[in-house]
Amino acid sequence: MSLSPSSRTPAGPRRRSLLAVTSTALPAALLASGCTGGSESSGAGAGRRPSAEERARARAARDSRELVERYDAVIAAHPRLAGRLGPLREAVVRQVEAFGGGAEGVASPSASASASASSASGSAPGSGVGASASASASVSASASGVGVPVKEKDALAQLAAAERELADRRAAALLDAPGELARLLASVAAAGAGRAYLLTKG
Repeated sequence: MSLSPSSRTPAGPRRRSLLAVTSTALPAALLASGCTGGSESSGAGAGRRPSAEERARARAARDSRELVERYDAVIAAHPRLAGRLGPLREAVVRQVEAFGGGAEGVASPSASASASASSASGSAPGSGVGASASASASVSASASGVGVPVKEKDALAQLAAAERELADRRAAALLDAPGELARLLASVAAAGAGRAYLLTKG
């Protein structure tokens, strides 16, 4: 699929096209790199110091895991956004796996979102706009330890900023990374920029 400037409309690429790119860019990068992230890290002996590449992979996996936690916080605070954010979150989970971090510790957002929603409804001392706003603020402050704005638009903007910041850091880091890792970093940086666009443009 081509996203060359000549094929884009003045308003920017279609949301469906960008979502497809962010979902497929990572598997393509894994094929190019030979999926070596997990095997390299598992081969590191207890008595050997990790190499610079292994440390870079571990750091990248940690950054992606923290981004997943941000998605979970937004979904918990704003359950109505779960359908929109779910595919983007899953793409970030695949990044954790690609860097060798494993996804066993990345919980599904559905349980945390429903628990937060029920907690909010139970803690609201009555009905009405004031009670609803109070419950939303409470969920936003406590979800996953990440502060989430009460307004959905602001929460999406904050999440998009986190995506852009991480994509920029990875684009800079790939300059000093070895070939396979550099290709993977370039792929996930491009995917992150695509997700940031989707989050801000709807």
